[in-house]
Amino acid sequence: MAQHQLDNLDIKILKLIAGNARIPFLEVARECNVSGAAIHQRVQKLTAMNIIKGSEYVIDAEKIGYETCAYMGVFLKDPGQFNDVVKALEAIPEVVECHYTTGEYDLFIKLYARNNNDLLNLIHDKLQPLGLSRTVSLISFKEAFKRQIPIYDIEDEA
Repeated sequence: MAQHQLDNLDIKILKLIAGNARIPFLEVARECNVSGAAIHQRVQKLTAMNIIKGSEYVIDAEKIGYETCAYMGVFLKDPGQFNDVVKALEAIPEVVECHYTTGEYDLFIKLYARNNNDLLNLIHDKLQPLGLSRTVSLISFKEAFKRQIPIYDIEDEA
């Protein structure tokens, strides 16, 4: 996939909003020494280019009753069914990420369950009927950290 040409203002905007998605555009404008309208236009451009893929509130899954976070390597019975299986996984609300991968697994997913018994039911009742030959589960005890991808200045890349 081609890398988009970003200038120093784009980079500075990305750094500011990646650090705080709720930062007001006027504050970004002051930090960048440009008008609020210029920031608004740049953010719209970055969104249209799919560099910015929206903003979100991060919900603490455990505090709303999801005690188990699991990552699963998924093996398909028929690898030709990728699209159907991915579409079916999208329909399962507990599955929050799905990745096409290289290596051992056909797909790699992240899901949340209320507890280990709920996870077992998800695997047996919702995942296995999708045409999976097997899964390999890794349960996360606790997220150590999560962060945005680093945004380097143009000069850093030279």
